[in-house]
Amino acid sequence: MSSFKDLRIVDNFYQTSLFFPMPTVLISTLTDDGKTTCGPYSLVQPFYVAGKGYYAMLLGCRNSSNTAQNIIKHKKCVINFLPDKRKYFKEMVRLGWPGDKPEEKMKDFLFTLEDGISQEKDRDNVYPKVIAESIQAIECTWMDTLDGAENDLPLEEGKDHYELEKYHDFNGITSPYGAHFVLRVDHILMKDKYYNAIINGVKGRDFPPLPVDYGYRDSKNFWYHKKRRMIAELLPMRQTTVASVRYALDRLGTDVEFTDDALEKIVNVPRIFLPTVLKGCIKWANDNGVKKITPKEMDEINDKRSKEKKK
Repeated sequence: MSSFKDLRIVDNFYQTSLFFPMPTVLISTLTDDGKTTCGPYSLVQPFYVAGKGYYAMLLGCRNSSNTAQNIIKHKKCVINFLPDKRKYFKEMVRLGWPGDKPEEKMKDFLFTLEDGISQEKDRDNVYPKVIAESIQAIECTWMDTLDGAENDLPLEEGKDHYELEKYHDFNGITSPYGAHFVLRVDHILMKDKYYNAIINGVKGRDFPPLPVDYGYRDSKNFWYHKKRRMIAELLPMRQTTVASVRYALDRLGTDVEFTDDALEKIVNVPRIFLPTVLKGCIKWANDNGVKKITPKEMDEINDKRSKEKKK
């Protein structure tokens, strides 16, 4: 017999039927008069992480919300990650009351708004502002052509949900009440302390104090978990041999030469990923006019932040 109970799944199951850890962020969007308004969200996560030519986040939200309507109209948004402070979280909860108009929400706005990188690079257009108190922020553009969502229209005046003959599967208006937005990552903005940690190597003390909410809410409270000390757990290592790596390389039939001590740099790569890793090394060599890869070149390839460090 199972040791678990079968809990009935109901609407908003991540809040009503689960304890589900999620981020708590404020999303900045543009109103019709070009001003920035902000709303809190947790249904936001990485979506395209490699191999697509661009990177993307996925946002799930109520399609009649200010955020959804502003994204449909203006395509741009900023995902702001605020530090774990009680007064900050209290403000985020306040901003989440359904039905409030942007001017009502932003009247006593606790945070400071400033231009992001997108605005600095393009003064001819208007972009949502970034919350200055954020630890990090992601400037995004909605990829409205995916799933045929480019023709999605704002909600008709006086209606509280969409009544369509057909809804999209994963992008745009996906149900009478819901929407999903595939958001291309245009810029990741990071405060100095955490930027330097990522560039120079992150230690336990370098992780930012970001709040995590547990999805569950009742009729009175919204619950979140304060940031605690990070604990490191070593990854398992299963080394292969240089001969095995060279065998995988030979099967690719490349003219780029690899020294044995260069291949030794990737003996810890799981065998299933070796062809992908080697192809990436070969592409780097061809792009940079390199005919022979030694440990020096391999270190540069492995260091994803090498260009930023040179700056």
